[in-house]
Amino acid sequence: QVQLEESGGGLVQAGGSLSLSCAVSGNIFSIDSMGWYRQFPGKERELVARITRGGDITYADSVKGRFTISRDSAWNTLYLQIDSLKPEDTAVFYCSAMRLISRNKYLEVWGQGTGVTVSS
Repeated sequence: QVQLEESGGGLVQAGGSLSLSCAVSGNIFSIDSMGWYRQFPGKERELVARITRGGDITYADSVKGRFTISRDSAWNTLYLQIDSLKPEDTAVFYCSAMRLISRNKYLEVWGQGTGVTVSS
């Protein structure tokens, strides 16, 4: 089992920055990659950024240049730095971990989410 707990969300003014954290516990060795997703009101959850165990990083085109994903070397914490925040960034952000549970079989685990509200 892997447990994820996000923190760092809140209310911030447009143009500001925010750093989200995701504390990881449990069977960390089973984690193949981790990511941040966001969900706008009334919309589907969408991938923001992902980082693999090997350190490969991908970003959604819409966030390149403003969002930075990182992790500590032990997979204890995943981070998302968000700069130049815009009101349209207002969303609930979720941390996810892709666990390798058997050969070529993965299970995605989710945190409970943390809300980010950007005021204009």
